[in-house]
Amino acid sequence: MNQIDVTMSLMVGGLFAVGFYLMLQRSLMRILLGFILMGHGTNLLLLVAGGSPGRPPVLEGQTTDPPRIADPLPQAMALTAIVITFGLTAFLVALAYRSWRLSGHDEVRDDVEDRRIGTVWERAEADPVTDRTTGGAAPGEDR
Repeated sequence: MNQIDVTMSLMVGGLFAVGFYLMLQRSLMRILLGFILMGHGTNLLLLVAGGSPGRPPVLEGQTTDPPRIADPLPQAMALTAIVITFGLTAFLVALAYRSWRLSGHDEVRDDVEDRRIGTVWERAEADPVTDRTTGGAAPGEDR
């Protein structure tokens, strides 16, 4: 393993760590930036998996010694990942812009219905008499 592989591996780890951290935030722009960073980390990971740079993918007219050739599949996968990341980034930008236009901010709010369902399940786990087939509500209880 040479110096460039170690550097690329550290960069992949750093991009994934910062991307995950940003995706856990409530702001849509931070989520978008986290997704972009994770996409770049994925592209670097695929390029690191392809082997050391500078090796040709095909040696025409020579014996095919595996350590002398590069694997072209990770390069093709990286191109595909770039296209997918670009498409999803455009979609997330459109969602963030729409949210900004409708609500005036880009913060994701708590889902009241999700919290209500969570409290129903917490009560159902605390009371063993409840019927789980009715969504956690006890028989005769209004959902």
